[in-house]
Amino acid sequence: MQVPVDLLYTKTHEWVRVEGDSAVVGITDFAQNQLSDLTFIELPVAGDDVSSSDEVAVVESVKAASDVFAPVSGKILEVNDQLEGQPDLLNSDPYGEGWLFKIRLSDLSERDRLLTAEAYRQSMPAES
Repeated sequence: MQVPVDLLYTKTHEWVRVEGDSAVVGITDFAQNQLSDLTFIELPVAGDDVSSSDEVAVVESVKAASDVFAPVSGKILEVNDQLEGQPDLLNSDPYGEGWLFKIRLSDLSERDRLLTAEAYRQSMPAES
């Protein structure tokens, strides 16, 4: 299971790449693996203001539908339109081409509540 050390994470399996006062957000390798083959993605709307923990997107797979939560508060700057025709990018490249949206952070201190790669690994369920 990939958990890049240069990213921050949430306990609900979103990853965050902070770039100044904005961030790129996606779902983790663990999340996409649990969902299996992704078939549909409902993305947030660019320009929307969201609060940390708001439900902002939905990913659907052959197994289940799962909510994606905003890891930080801010304004949605851009969404990855490529996913509409290729939801499987979340499976094949969750930390690259499979990003979900970009957000401008309204409160930079919220980064401090996110998990490091090590803390995220420790929060994941033990593999059976």
